[in-house]
Amino acid sequence: MWIDTHCHLDAAEFDADRDAVREAARAAGVTHCVIPAVHATHWPQVAELAQRHGDAYALGIHPLYVPQAQEADVLMLDQALRERRDDPRLVAVGEIGLDFFVPELCTPQMRARQWFFYMAQLRLAQKHALPVILHVRRSADLLLKGLRQCPISSGIAHAFNGSVQQAQGFVNMGLALGFGGTLTYERALQLRRLACELPLSALVLETDAPDIPPHWLYQTAEQRALGAVQGRNNPAELPHIAQVLAELRGLPLTDLATATTANAGRVLPKLSAMYHHAP
Repeated sequence: MWIDTHCHLDAAEFDADRDAVREAARAAGVTHCVIPAVHATHWPQVAELAQRHGDAYALGIHPLYVPQAQEADVLMLDQALRERRDDPRLVAVGEIGLDFFVPELCTPQMRARQWFFYMAQLRLAQKHALPVILHVRRSADLLLKGLRQCPISSGIAHAFNGSVQQAQGFVNMGLALGFGGTLTYERALQLRRLACELPLSALVLETDAPDIPPHWLYQTAEQRALGAVQGRNNPAELPHIAQVLAELRGLPLTDLATATTANAGRVLPKLSAMYHHAP
């Protein structure tokens, strides 16, 4: 059994064949996906998709959407989390965090605005006793600072690509680290080394579909200029990504599936309840 702990099934890239994509993933052994929201307008859709496919979802405001977000959205999120508190498929607050890779988000004004929404959503996670799904892009140290100021129960540092010290910081805070398609690139030496050195209990698997394609789907800018089509990442790729991680760690694939499923359930407890009660 595989769990894709981060899959944007609501993305426009899946509009033409969303149900077929999810069924293909199920056929590949991906029994559960966690669908994190990125903006208030997406909250109803991720909840509906999770219900339709027997998956889980998270509600939050992604840092890339902070420029369009309103402070009133924080109040709306509080209300949505309260209204859905008994929904077993709502497993976290997310995707939330900080992004200091996109230049437009790195101005002093936008850094402050990102911090406001990050801390406000951490406080809501704490208030509603929910884990968090964190967006970590050149922002690990500040995210950890926020977690020290506002501790939460558990969660996932999604698409982690930081240092050993930063990884340990998140683990010490009760979070697991999400590994996906980036791991499949031979040039990702630091990330591969980290994936091998960390305790197995710290790892969960994800695709971030339709983004972060594994190397076998990726087309360079030159290839795209010549007409090659960029491969669309999808949750059915998760077992193939897992195979790479298993080989790097020298683990049987079944052992990795068992461990990462247990880890996902530990950091997202309502998810664990879902798959333990599945028929």
